[in-house]
Order: sequence, then structure tokens, then C-alpha cells
Amino acid sequence: MRVQLKNLVVEVPTVPPDEAAAHFKARFAFETDCWDVHATEALDDRGFVLVDVRSPEAYASGHLPGAINLPYQTLTDERLAQYPADTLFVVYCAGPHCNGSTRGAARIAGLGRPVKEMIGGTAGWRDEGFELESS
Repeated sequence: MRVQLKNLVVEVPTVPPDEAAAHFKARFAFETDCWDVHATEALDDRGFVLVDVRSPEAYASGHLPGAINLPYQTLTDERLAQYPADTLFVVYCAGPHCNGSTRGAARIAGLGRPVKEMIGGTAGWRDEGFELESS
């Protein structure tokens, strides 16, 4: 006897295209990706501070070029005080299996600072063929 499976893809109807477009466009206000961050390496001013929110040990073993290390647990007003209030922070962690960048982004936003999360993390960075730096 063959079991009839539900089609989970179509079980929930889609929203109208204009709502879908608004949703997907809004994600760019919250997220960026490895390619977009990589493309800023050649700029004199990247327009953001790149923050690795992993442990100092993970950072030392390999991080994105130009990134600073501020583990998400240490993100405080005092740690960010050296940056102007309108500084954009782009945070990342190990990758899609890690929510450290989400935790870091939430902390930075909670401090009233602009922030975006780089999706993919170091795993995505390497998947795109980009090199990590070690310290």
C-alpha cells in the first residue's frame, strides 16, 4: 500500500506578489551576504565595521579580512563607544548552524546602533572561495 504524503510546499498558500516583494526587499535592511561584503574589500571606506562575534580562539583560527573580534556576550555601550553613533556594524559568526551573529545583531540593535547580519558566516565565506585570515 502506497502512503499519500502531503505536499508541504503548496499546503500553505502564497501571499500576493506585492506582499512577497515587500518581504524579500525588507530582508536587505537586515542582512547582507558574503559576496557583498567581499566586494567592499577594495574600497577606501567600507561604510561599516565588520565584527566577528565568535570567541577569540575561533577568530584567531580564521576570520574575514578587516574584521574585528567582539564576542557577542561582550557587546556593550562601552565596547562600542569608540565608534560614532551612526556607525553601521556588520556581524557574522561560523555559519548557518550558528546563531551568534543573530545574538550579536540583536545586542547591537538593542544598544540603538545600526546593524546588519552577514548570512553564511565563515562557512559561507569559504564556500564562496574566499580566504580567511589568521592572527
